[in-house]
Amino acid sequence: MNTATHPEIDSRREVDRWLGNYAEDHRNPTNVLIHWICVPAILWTVIAALWVIPVPPLLGRAGLWAGAAMFFALMFYLRLSRNLGLAMFLVFVLLSLLTEWLFRTLGPANLLYTAIGVFVAAWIAQFIGHHIEGKRPSFLTDLAYLLIGPAWIVAKLMRKAGIGY
Repeated sequence: MNTATHPEIDSRREVDRWLGNYAEDHRNPTNVLIHWICVPAILWTVIAALWVIPVPPLLGRAGLWAGAAMFFALMFYLRLSRNLGLAMFLVFVLLSLLTEWLFRTLGPANLLYTAIGVFVAAWIAQFIGHHIEGKRPSFLTDLAYLLIGPAWIVAKLMRKAGIGY
């Protein structure tokens, strides 16, 4: 079958390749557990840090830069898989709602400090997990794996729910 006329075939292979390669570096149960906790935490910290970057009033409001980053990440996910992209859209919406609430509750400075603290702690845990695993983090071979980590977790949740990615 021609993948030019059936792009979903090529796309499916690509998403399976990305997720499969990521899974190869994440087999140890302790490392997997650490990733289940830390990958979403790191994703949130990036969103929160971008949320507090000042936005000129003519351009919009707080969260604009985070929204732009999520939009471009979403384009990557949708290119890999429509279902996975839609699931990641839901994740982005939930994390945006959480971040907006924290922005209003804590204020921008405290939100940023909280995000930095969580970011540092989560990355330390991730590196401990990879030390236990005995493998380098995937993103050291390709920075795109920084986007694949959250998708890997979401794809696992989708499989458990009986939803194909």
